[in-house]
Amino acid sequence: MTVPRQQLNIVIASSLEPDLVERIRAVDPGRLRVTFDPELLPVPRYVADHHGAMRDLNETQRQRWRSHLAHADILFDFDWMAPAELPRSAPRLCWIQATSAGIGEMVRRAGLFDSDIILTTAVGVHANSLAEFALLGMLYFYRGVPELLRWQATHHWERYTNRELTGARVLVVGLGGVGRAVAGRCASFGLEVWGSRRTAGAPPEGVTRLVPYPEIRSVLPAIDGLILACPLTDQTVRLIGPDEFAALRPSAVLVNISRGAVIDEEALIDALRGGRLAGAALDVFATEPLPADSPLWDMPNVLISPHSASTVHQENERIVDVFCENLRRYLDGRPLINLFERARGY
Repeated sequence: MTVPRQQLNIVIASSLEPDLVERIRAVDPGRLRVTFDPELLPVPRYVADHHGAMRDLNETQRQRWRSHLAHADILFDFDWMAPAELPRSAPRLCWIQATSAGIGEMVRRAGLFDSDIILTTAVGVHANSLAEFALLGMLYFYRGVPELLRWQATHHWERYTNRELTGARVLVVGLGGVGRAVAGRCASFGLEVWGSRRTAGAPPEGVTRLVPYPEIRSVLPAIDGLILACPLTDQTVRLIGPDEFAALRPSAVLVNISRGAVIDEEALIDALRGGRLAGAALDVFATEPLPADSPLWDMPNVLISPHSASTVHQENERIVDVFCENLRRYLDGRPLINLFERARGY
């Protein structure tokens, strides 16, 4: 990859702390012109909010934003206003650094699959926080937290016996950066970890058995926890459906930190209602926000997280770490890390 020596214009397209903007600028002040115009961006509702509350821009402000895009060579995040228009609104654009790990759906919706724009992701940035949520989900049901909360609400005291997580067997589906972090955390807690991924080869650290995708259903009767950490692709849409729920032990726990469409949500609801699953810790859903009339809200054997398990105070700093490393590589003509591969969909 050969990069011209002239100045490159970077446009920050989602909220970012000013000190992190300066870190980006400091990679090469002589070659990088960084545009950060926060009053034109969605208003962040929490730390590391890359969507935010939409602003009602006047025509002058809209024109200013269009001017920023027209001169952009590199974007930090997708255009919040009209991502599908990027090939036309940003004719110079050659690279987008995304703030999410799973951008396949976004790329499809924006019609950028056939574009020549380089796309890099935030793969690895959210691995630790998602691994912690996976452990939380397993512990939440193994240690009987739903029952404890009910007893506490009614001031009920009763000695009881609950399950120990150590020694349980989990299957982690998807062994990318997040899946490997989940596997490592689970193994350190004394769980036996099986893993499943699209490709063959030696299993990563902490994984004692590798299960090919086509064999997932056959091993479900032997596991205590199913943790979904795979990307959403044509191969993984509704990967877990009625037959898979029927194969799981009634004492098993499901954790989904992947994408909602990886699960047949109606089949999940049926399994939870029918006592064919001990519990489900869900960070992602088929429709987001989760509709107010979804049965999942009121199920005592469900832990709901509003797609926030990955969002921690350090997130922006870690994404900027990736972006700055990629900027140095880009300026030097070296291969970028976290490249989105269109053929694979992630």
